[in-house]
Amino acid sequence: MSYLDYVNIKMGTRSDPRFSHGNALPLTSRPFGMAPFCLQTDASRGNWFFEPDKPYTEGVRLSHQPSPWLGDYGSFLMTPQNDCIHDHVGGAWSSYRIQDAVMQPDYLKVKLLRPGCTFEVTPTERCGYIRLTFDNDRPSVLTIFPTRGNYAYRFDAEKNTLYGLTDGHAGDACADFRMYFALRFGEGQVDWDKFVTRGEGVTACAHIALTGRHIEAKLGLSYISYDMADAAIDREIGAWSFDEIREEAAAEWEEKLGRLIFETDNERQKRTFYSCLWRVFLFPRIAWEVDENGQPVHHAPVDGKPRHGVRYTDNGFWDTSRTVYPLFSLIARREFSLMLEGFVNEYKESGWLPRWLSFGELGCMPSTLIDSVIAQAAVSGIGTREVLSDALDGMLHHANNECADRRFGRNGALSYIKYGYVPRNEQHESVNLTLDAAYGDWCIAEVAKKLGCDDLVGPYTARSKNYKNIFDPATGFMRGRDTDGKMADNFDPFVWGGEYTEGSAWQSTFFVPHDVEGLCELYGGKDAFLRKLDELFAAPPAYRVLGYGEEIHEMSEMAAADFGQCAISNQPSFHFPFFYAYLGQPEKTAYWVRRLCDEAFSPEDDGFPGDEDNGTMAAWYVFAMMGRYPLCPGKPFVSFPGAADGTITRPGGSPLDVK
Repeated sequence: MSYLDYVNIKMGTRSDPRFSHGNALPLTSRPFGMAPFCLQTDASRGNWFFEPDKPYTEGVRLSHQPSPWLGDYGSFLMTPQNDCIHDHVGGAWSSYRIQDAVMQPDYLKVKLLRPGCTFEVTPTERCGYIRLTFDNDRPSVLTIFPTRGNYAYRFDAEKNTLYGLTDGHAGDACADFRMYFALRFGEGQVDWDKFVTRGEGVTACAHIALTGRHIEAKLGLSYISYDMADAAIDREIGAWSFDEIREEAAAEWEEKLGRLIFETDNERQKRTFYSCLWRVFLFPRIAWEVDENGQPVHHAPVDGKPRHGVRYTDNGFWDTSRTVYPLFSLIARREFSLMLEGFVNEYKESGWLPRWLSFGELGCMPSTLIDSVIAQAAVSGIGTREVLSDALDGMLHHANNECADRRFGRNGALSYIKYGYVPRNEQHESVNLTLDAAYGDWCIAEVAKKLGCDDLVGPYTARSKNYKNIFDPATGFMRGRDTDGKMADNFDPFVWGGEYTEGSAWQSTFFVPHDVEGLCELYGGKDAFLRKLDELFAAPPAYRVLGYGEEIHEMSEMAAADFGQCAISNQPSFHFPFFYAYLGQPEKTAYWVRRLCDEAFSPEDDGFPGDEDNGTMAAWYVFAMMGRYPLCPGKPFVSFPGAADGTITRPGGSPLDVK
């Protein structure tokens, strides 16, 4: 069978800022590739520039956007035009027939009806092979439109190559960001005497005058130089044909998707499963290149200089740590090892382990849940001792120091040490900061244990119990304390925001994955905790907006899904159903997981119950189907009756547990 036949890359794309069905893009890309492509339907919608139901397009966009909430970087739009040539994208759009377009992981094909041009692209890791076929002899151009930042262009007629750069990036800590690109055409396919640029900086576009009906172009990317963009074309495409590159891309995806074999007659589940598994392999993205000696090199955001070693970006650990890296520890161990090396390189260069990278550090979500990723690697036997030792140094650094730039490290780390919690009158989202820090301390102890650093195990295991300092036995919820130890008056567990991150006390209280037994004790024992969990699922999906001052999309999605206060639309609720199996009630886990999978997920364009978040929600579904879940990354998976109508194995029938 072809696994690609079961993948819908538009799953999760029917979204807007007020209600997310994934907030995803339909990306044609290699696994973890640096060169993703997709259609742009309407730039006026800002970061929500693709709509699956709109029968028009403004062209094919090279996009590195990891989430519409963060924005794009290193991007531009390619649009064929003839007859009336426009210098702005709003005048260059064209109809296309949705039913005729092909959007696959390995291949994108769309016919723009206005210019009568079929646009095809197939990717490599750092390149794209482009093929244009016109059904008329009108004088035509391929226009490069800006999307974010300043742009500049030049051409080399002898090489038949357009060179361009953009400095566009959004909110990240990154010195001298540039994305360089080389667009190399076939011999005699461009009339360089008619090459035109319009505008400058943020408005600069380039019109490339094409000759003939059949055009092929090879696009190479680099964050370091034009020469590296050229070298990427030579190394990754060379003399290969378009069809050969497409076959290679398809084969690479088939190999990745074939790492889990789902045998079932339930076609809906199968399509959802492989569409989710595909998304897991998109992030984090490669941000390293290959020098003339075949060695990895990358642009270092800390100073803008090239450094040796691998680097990865477009990843938020607050999300991905919960499901993506535990899944990688099972089915992508070699890739996980390289990623870990890249994250440690980030620490060596900037002084801080990453929190949310896109391209550089954004720090847009709280805490340092990369601790969880490192613990998962350590207990799974992933990463060299040297890399894990450096990672532990980074964990200790952000556990005991704060950075003046809030995008880096643990916010409130020094107060956490002083008080045993992060005070609510000093830090926003103090409850989550405290709970995440306690779990991070447990992760430090586990990594230290693996490395034989026994002097660290006791102190950090003790610190990992700090979650108890913010438990309120009178209400049964985790609540913020101020520097005097006082909790706020007039508590309402349905109020979102304030002390809590993207949720209320209901969604935030139960994040103690490393010490479920201790959490149960706070409630008076296992049975009492299970009753609280039953109460959570039975509660109405109510919310109050006081902490945010307005409704945010996660509230809307929780209410629409109606699984009580289990807001499956967002990461803080992901582990709720699996407490039951851990505490001896696997039948309840099976009930809720089956309902969540059947009612909240589908392989359609609106197939996710909330933001997909760089493989996080997709990996949740994969685990739910398999009957394994990382309730606590860094510990063995919890087993339960999975939701799959069939069997899921690794190739050869090997077990699904981590080696």
